[in-house]
Amino acid sequence: MRPYFERMPTFGKALKESRITRTLASRQGLEGVEAEIARLAAARREVGLPDAEINKRGALTVWQRLGYLVDPGTWHPLHSLYDPEENAEGTTNVVDGLARIAGRWAVVIGFDNKVLAGAWIPGQSENILRVTDIAQRLRLPLVWLVNCSGVKLPEQERFYGGRRGGGTPFYRHAELQQLGIPVLAGIYGTNPAGGGYQAISPTILIAHKDANIAVGGVGIVSGMAPKGGFDAAVLEDLIARTRDMRERPPGSVATHFEHTGFFTRVYDEELGVLDGIKDYMRALPAYDPMMFRVAAPAEPLYPASDLYHLLPFDQGETYSFDDVLARLVDGSEAMEFRPDYGPEVFTGLVKIDGFLVGVIGNRQGVLPRGYPEYADYPGIGGKLYRQGLIKMSEFVTHCGRDRVPIVWFQDTTGIDVGEIAERAELLGLGQSLIYSIQSTDVPMMLAVLRKGSAAAHYIMGGPTANRHNAFTVGTAATEIYVMHGETAAVATYARRAVKDKDAGKPLGPIADKMNEMARSYHERSRPAWCARHGLVDEIVALTSLRGYLAAFAGAAYQNPGSLCARHQMLLPRLIRG
Repeated sequence: MRPYFERMPTFGKALKESRITRTLASRQGLEGVEAEIARLAAARREVGLPDAEINKRGALTVWQRLGYLVDPGTWHPLHSLYDPEENAEGTTNVVDGLARIAGRWAVVIGFDNKVLAGAWIPGQSENILRVTDIAQRLRLPLVWLVNCSGVKLPEQERFYGGRRGGGTPFYRHAELQQLGIPVLAGIYGTNPAGGGYQAISPTILIAHKDANIAVGGVGIVSGMAPKGGFDAAVLEDLIARTRDMRERPPGSVATHFEHTGFFTRVYDEELGVLDGIKDYMRALPAYDPMMFRVAAPAEPLYPASDLYHLLPFDQGETYSFDDVLARLVDGSEAMEFRPDYGPEVFTGLVKIDGFLVGVIGNRQGVLPRGYPEYADYPGIGGKLYRQGLIKMSEFVTHCGRDRVPIVWFQDTTGIDVGEIAERAELLGLGQSLIYSIQSTDVPMMLAVLRKGSAAAHYIMGGPTANRHNAFTVGTAATEIYVMHGETAAVATYARRAVKDKDAGKPLGPIADKMNEMARSYHERSRPAWCARHGLVDEIVALTSLRGYLAAFAGAAYQNPGSLCARHQMLLPRLIRG
C-alpha cells in the first residue's frame, strides 16, 4: 500500500518560509497561560497531607504508585483541574489519565490517599463516569488504584444519591465487563462501604497485606442500632465496641484471600501490588502495533515549538490550519479529501505514530470569491457553510466505513445564520452531520485549538458526542461559549435598549449590564475554567499536543472491536481518484 500511505503528499510550510506576523506578545500570552495551568495542576497535587507524612505511615501516595506503575514517558493526565462542585479541597479526589502499563495502553485512575484518606467527595462520581466512558470508547482496560475511606459523611447529600451519584460507577464497571473490557484493581488501606464496592466491583482484585474491603467499616459496624440519641453511657459502650472492632476490622486479607477468595493475589510490599497489575496487563488481548501501522512512525518535518508563532493568542488573528497540522502529524504529510469543496474545512487522512487517522479542522481567513455559493456575502473561515457541512458528513461516513478513528480540531464561530442560510438547509445539514457521527462507531478525539462556539461545537465531534468522543483537550488559547460575550449581550439587551430609548430613559445602565455580561462570558470561558468545569478533559501545552494525539491513536488501534483491511479501504481510493 505504499502509494496510498507511505508516501502521502507533504504539506505545511517551514516557519521561515511563512508569513511571520505573530508578535512576541502572542507567544508570551500562550506560554503565560500554560504556565498558569501547570501551576494550578502542581498545586492540586500538593493538597492534603504531605508525601512525607503518608510515607511515614508506611504507605505510598497515589502519585508515587503511578510513577512506578506506568511506563516511563507515557503518562497523559486528564481532568487535572476538574472540580465542578468547587470543593474546599480543590479536587474530586481521584487522579486519572491515559498511560501504557507493561507496553499496553490503559485508562488509569486512583484515589488520592493524601486527601481524607481517599474519600468520596462531590464531583467525584462524575469524574469516574468520564473515565469509564474513555475506557468503553477506546476499548481499553480500566486500572484502579483503590484506597478509599468511603463517603465524606458531612456532605453526603451532594453526591450519594441520584442517577449519577456515588454508586453509578459500580454499574459502569459491570457494563465494561459485559463488553469484554476488564477492570483491574490494586487495593490499599481501609476501604469500607462505598470504598468496599469500589474495590469489589472490578474484575481482578490484587491487595496489599494491610488492605481490607467491607460493606461497613469499624465506625459503621460499631455504631449500628442507634438508640435515639447520645449520652455518656451510650458513648462508653460505643468506645468499647470501637476499640474491639479496631483490633479485628471486618474484611481483612485473612477474610478475602483465605476465605472468600475475592483477592486473587496479596503482596507484602506496596510495589508488589503494582507488579501484579503489570502481570495481568501483559495477559490482556492487544494487537501488536504492526497489525495496523500503515508506515513506520515518523516525526513531523517541523518542530512543535513553531506552534507558538503559528497559533495566534489573539482570537481576531487568522492563521493557516495546514501549517499547524504539519507540526503534529507524521512526516507533515496528509491526503486531503475534496480540497476544492467546502474550503472552510480541512478533511483528510494523516498518520500519527504510523497509524492512519482521519482529521477534520476549521480553516481560517477569507474564503475564495463566490463562496458560499448560495449567498451574496463573502465566506469567512471558522464559520461553517453548506458545502463544508456536506463534506464533513461524507468524510465521517467514509471513516466509519473504513474503521478509521477521527481527530477533530475546532476553531469555530458557528454555522452560517440568516434566512439565506436557512433556505440552504444548514439547520438540517448540521443535524445530518450529528447523525453521520452517531452512525460511525469509531473513536473520536477533539482538540479545541481556540474557539468552540455555537452549534458547531456540538456537531464537530464535541464532548456532547458521548458515545464517540473519547476525550477533549484544549490549549492556552481555548474559549468555549454559546456565542461571544458581546454578541450574547446584544442578543439579551437589544430589545430592552430600544424600549428604554423610546421611554426616554438613560442608556447607561443598559450599557453597564451589557459590559458586565460580556466580562462574565470572558471569565467563564477561560482555559482553566473550562478544565475545572469539564468543558474539556485537559488543557494541554502546545508542545505536548502531539503526544496526546499519539496516545489516542495507539489506544484506538490497540484492541478495536472491528476493523477494515487497508487494501479494502475506500476512502484513500476516493481521495486519489
